[in-house]
Amino acid sequence: MYASALLPIVALFPVALGQLNALAKAKGLKYFGSATDNSELSDTTYVSILSNISQFGQITLGNTQKWVYTEPTQNTFSWTQGDVITSFAEGNGQLLRCHNLVWYNELPSWITSGTWTNATLIAAMKNHIANEVTHYKGQCYAWDVVNEAFNDDGTYRVDVFYTTIGPEYIPIAFETAALYDDTVKFYYNDYNIEYAGAKATAAQNLVSSLKARGIRIDGVGLQGHFIVGETPSLASQISNLESFTALGVEVAYTELDIRFSSLPPTTAGLTQQGTDYVNTVMACVETKNCVGVTVWDFTDKYSWIPSTFSGQGDACLWYSDFTLHPAYYSVVTALGGTATATASTVTSSATTLATSTVTSTSAKATTTSSSGGGVAKWGQCGGTGWTGGTSCVAGTTCTYSNAYYSQCL
Repeated sequence: MYASALLPIVALFPVALGQLNALAKAKGLKYFGSATDNSELSDTTYVSILSNISQFGQITLGNTQKWVYTEPTQNTFSWTQGDVITSFAEGNGQLLRCHNLVWYNELPSWITSGTWTNATLIAAMKNHIANEVTHYKGQCYAWDVVNEAFNDDGTYRVDVFYTTIGPEYIPIAFETAALYDDTVKFYYNDYNIEYAGAKATAAQNLVSSLKARGIRIDGVGLQGHFIVGETPSLASQISNLESFTALGVEVAYTELDIRFSSLPPTTAGLTQQGTDYVNTVMACVETKNCVGVTVWDFTDKYSWIPSTFSGQGDACLWYSDFTLHPAYYSVVTALGGTATATASTVTSSATTLATSTVTSTSAKATTTSSSGGGVAKWGQCGGTGWTGGTSCVAGTTCTYSNAYYSQCL
């Protein structure tokens, strides 16, 4: 289904498109957000959802603050593309996570192919950080200062910075950033540190070493690029988050998506995806000093997964046609919202789903069927503290997802 055909349906259910951030904040988080990119802002249906601050209270620039965009030739800076998104977020009253200052990827050729000494590359890196942090001073909630510096075995990634400067490039980057903005949060950001292991330990050791030297680091971003059915449990994610916060930093899930390793997904797979999303979001909710969750774009239409992992996808909370994954309703319900199914349906790329109206409530969520006879399909029918209906409409059964909720499926 084309996006234009969905507009009348979307208009009928405006509340369904505006709850994640409001509910997350009511649970104590600072934001629920999404990454975006410049080309996507020409899509009017996409923009109407992304602009809703009740849905998304924070924006991350997917690409256009990276080095190849901001300093394409040495000491010649270009802020135009990044400024488009920062202005978009500011206009909506959304927080901005700025991403990123130093990364091994998306570097201009003058960096990757240059002839460097320790001193000259340090000078170029300092100059880049100084100019970018100064340009965006006062606009960012947080900066990902260094991104993905470790291999999965906990060793340092070999790139131009490590090869030329050594591991000291990381402290230098954080020290330099702190000179130019004393209000923003400075983060280290990486993937596969969402569970205990060599890489998470390396990131924790980095935090400890920076703090021991008096170098400011305020947060750690755990990207959260997961696979359905292989996502860490709620308990293990909380334990892992707490291993970081115990070091005196805040944490956030910064690039969350949960992909299917084969398509199309099964009904059981969609249920599992909902469980995986809920476990990750609720791990942040239940961890003191976990400040927020950012999905790495909210719709499969603009997901990076299919082009990177052939045959995989459907990783986001919205399908490509802007209908909602069942996982969306699962997250809303876990955050204390109410999902009430209606009779109208729209066709997604995976299945035909009931469109739901989702509302915020200060009490536990309750779900009712529009046609009577029990809780509607996709509605909550059980879970910790649940006081609503437990009998499902004909053709569905109350299916356990996790301790927080069961769904009629």
